[in-house]
Amino acid sequence: MSFEAFGLDARILQGIRSSGYKTPTPVQSKTIPNILTGHDVMGLAQTGTGKTAAFVLPMLNRLINSPGIKRRAVRALIVAPTRELAEQIDENLRVLGKGTPLKSMTVYGGASVYNQVKKLHRGVDIVVACPGRLLDHINQGNVDLSSVEMLVLDEADRMLDMGFLPDIKKILRHVPAKRQTLLFSATMPDDIRKLSAQIMNRPVVVQVDHSMPAKTVSHALYPVPEHLKTPFLIRLLRNIESESVLVFTRTKHRAKRVTDKLQKDGFTAAPLQGNMTQGRRQESLNGFRSGKYRILVATDIAARGVDVSSISHVINYDMPDTADAYTHRVGRTGRAARTGEAFTLVTQADKPTVQSFERIMGMKLASRELEGFDYNVTAPRKQAPAPRRNAAPRKQAVMAGGRNKFTGPRAHRRAS
Repeated sequence: MSFEAFGLDARILQGIRSSGYKTPTPVQSKTIPNILTGHDVMGLAQTGTGKTAAFVLPMLNRLINSPGIKRRAVRALIVAPTRELAEQIDENLRVLGKGTPLKSMTVYGGASVYNQVKKLHRGVDIVVACPGRLLDHINQGNVDLSSVEMLVLDEADRMLDMGFLPDIKKILRHVPAKRQTLLFSATMPDDIRKLSAQIMNRPVVVQVDHSMPAKTVSHALYPVPEHLKTPFLIRLLRNIESESVLVFTRTKHRAKRVTDKLQKDGFTAAPLQGNMTQGRRQESLNGFRSGKYRILVATDIAARGVDVSSISHVINYDMPDTADAYTHRVGRTGRAARTGEAFTLVTQADKPTVQSFERIMGMKLASRELEGFDYNVTAPRKQAPAPRRNAAPRKQAVMAGGRNKFTGPRAHRRAS
């Protein structure tokens, strides 16, 4: 099947050709015809399957060929969990719709409210928004959603994980009941089923490779003691031939610490985590896309929306918590018919999790050793803090109610 077979507007086909798309992906082939005919659609597809274009193309086609194009009102609303994903979607809208007069914008926290209000008042056709900031604009009367014809909830499972369900329900009160609703999710927990039943009208369900890593990705486990993870990562990075490498850590603090260590060892690396300012996050992303940074060290939530086709390797510095999270992570490589590799550093404590993942995914993950790496280096002993010189002995602290934190209720000793 070709994109021409969908009957899309010539201006949109021009955007498709200039973006380098050749043939539709499976999720696009199954989804686009249903959206074009006006059905509500629930798309179950992992990252890297082309799901963004699956809703962007028919959305552009509908808006450009329906009444109201001359009246600049918000006619389509896309809700996404993170600013990075919102930017990625907006970039797709700009590239694929560059031959059309349609205008889009992003709305998320950490960016200038004034600039967003200015764009909203000037008029846009499509708003790509994160729930919190969009609600702020709604409550302040900065945006009118009464003309919305299409509503898209992208990565709905992640939005629910992040606690956005109450915000989504509030937003839904401000969009017309008569609309086309599209929901995309990598997983189908009960909360998503309930939400879809409440907000969708007899949706067509499209499922592509649900909860399975892409076939273009090869997988390997590297058993390593916890205290040797960072030197192991450095050695591994020196041993592999790679374009761009995405490293996942469990916490924001660890993302920063690992990045600092990589930079000290001469790697061009940048962090991507929630405590960074929007400007700093965007600089990391832009630098990673342009090749300024070879390595991006990210947390799960911050990495949603990272769409860089040249990612050759995903390295799980920390084991993900669920099989679905593993699928999301490794889906950042092996995109657009390219091959990729996913490496996971595994400690002794991670082994039960690995076995669980293998059962769920129905595949065995190969285990490897890194030749020449010394696995026998012992963990450094933690040093006790040096005593303060000339310091008077401290009295034992007594907690409220006479409880001494060392000796129990009202058992504090009399000073001699």
